[in-house]
Amino acid sequence: MKKQKIATVVQELNLRMKKEPISLRYVQILGTVVFFTSVSSLVILLVLYLNQRLQTSLFLVEEHHTLTLNPLTSPRSHPPYPSPRSSSSDITDEELMRRAAMAPRSAIMNGTHPKVAFMFLTRWNLPLSPLWEMFFKGHEGFYSIYVHTSPEFTEEPPESSVFYKKRIPSKAVEWGRSSMMDAEKRLLSHAYLEPSNARFVLLSETCIPLFNFTTVYTYLTRSTRSFLGSFDDPRPMGRGRYTPKMLPHVSLSDWRKGNQWFEVSRRVAAEIVSDRRYYGVFKDHCRPPCYIGEHYLPTLVNKICPEMNWNRTVTWVDWSRGGSHPARFVRKDIRVGFMDRIRFGSNCSYDGEVTNVCFLFGRKFHVSTLEPLMNIAPYLFGL
Repeated sequence: MKKQKIATVVQELNLRMKKEPISLRYVQILGTVVFFTSVSSLVILLVLYLNQRLQTSLFLVEEHHTLTLNPLTSPRSHPPYPSPRSSSSDITDEELMRRAAMAPRSAIMNGTHPKVAFMFLTRWNLPLSPLWEMFFKGHEGFYSIYVHTSPEFTEEPPESSVFYKKRIPSKAVEWGRSSMMDAEKRLLSHAYLEPSNARFVLLSETCIPLFNFTTVYTYLTRSTRSFLGSFDDPRPMGRGRYTPKMLPHVSLSDWRKGNQWFEVSRRVAAEIVSDRRYYGVFKDHCRPPCYIGEHYLPTLVNKICPEMNWNRTVTWVDWSRGGSHPARFVRKDIRVGFMDRIRFGSNCSYDGEVTNVCFLFGRKFHVSTLEPLMNIAPYLFGL
C-alpha cells in the first residue's frame, strides 16, 4: 500500500514538472544545487575550525603542563627550560623566549610566597658576593637567583653559597651592542619561566644592597608598578640617537632614554620577553652612538604599558663627575654618612606617597669596598 502511494506521488510530481516552463525547472534545480553546496561548505568549514581549536587547546594544555614540570623529572626529551648547568647550545634564544612568552602572566604561588628574582649580569665572578650572602641569609623561599657570565667562565662557588649552580646558559656580551640586551632578555626569560617569581631586578657585579632583605622585598612586592627609568632627553645623546629608519613602528615621540639597571613586575616582564616587533627594529637600527641598553626598554615600556611604570630606577649611581660612565667607589669612600646619603638623601613618589627611600641598590662599588662594607653591614641591614 505504501509503495503504491509513493509511486502515485512521484507520478504527480513528474506531471507537474512537465507542465511547468523549462526555464523554471532549471532555476529550481540550480537553486537546489546551490543550497546543498552552500550547506556542505559550511559544514566542512565548521568541522575544520573545531578541529583546529581542539588541536590548539590540546597543545596549550600540554605546553602549560610541561612548563610546570620539574626539568629534572620531566619525561620529555626537552625540558621547558634549561637547567643552570646545561650548555648554551641546548636551546636557542628564540625557543627560550617563545616558552617564556607562553608562561603564566600572573605569579602562581602553590602555597609559597611571591619571589623576587635577582638577575646578575657579570663578566666573571661576583667579588661582592659575601655581602650578598649576608643579605640573603635566612630568607630562603622568598627569592630566586640567576647569573649570566661570560661563557668561558666556568668557576663555581662552594656548595654552601646562595650562588651555587645559579648560572644560566650564557653568550658573549659586548658593551653598547645588542648582545648586551640579548643577555638581559636571556636572564629575564629564564627568571620568568619560574611561575612564583613576581618581581625581577637586574644587577651587575658592582651592585650592592642598601637595606636588609625584608625592606627590599616589601618595597618591591607591594609596589603597583615597575621601576624603570624612562624619560625624553632632547639632547644629542637622547633624541639625537633616534633614526627615522625606525618608522613606522617607533617614532621620535615614542623615543625614550633610561637607566639600564631595571626592576619590573611580572606583567611588564611578560611584555618584554614576548616582544619581537620592536626588538627587531632596535637591533637593526640602534647601533653606536645609539646604545640599545639605554633606549630599548625605556621606549618599549613607554609605548605599550606606560601606566605600569614609575619612570624611575631603584639602583643608585653617581653621574655628577661627568663622562660616559658613572663614578666608581673604592675603599676610602665607604663611610656610614656616605651610605646614608645614598639611602635617604633623595625624595620620590612611592605608590602615591612621598618618601626618602628611593634607592634599594647602589652600583659601581669596587672589590676594595668589600671589607668596609662588611664592617658596616650590621648597621645597613639592621642586624
